[in-house]
Amino acid sequence: MKCSFCGENIVPGTGKMFVKTDGTIFYFDKSKCEKYFLMGKESKKLKWARKK
Repeated sequence: MKCSFCGENIVPGTGKMFVKTDGTIFYFDKSKCEKYFLMGKESKKLKWARKK
């Protein structure tokens, strides 16, 4: 499984799943990705996030 924000692989048993009210599911490997996603940042504009 891959992080929905940065594209890194998520080690089984770690990470976080975020479900929006419309049923869309997002997976995050670290809290940094989750925080940037919730702030509305785009991963393609960040140097540390892998390009999709």
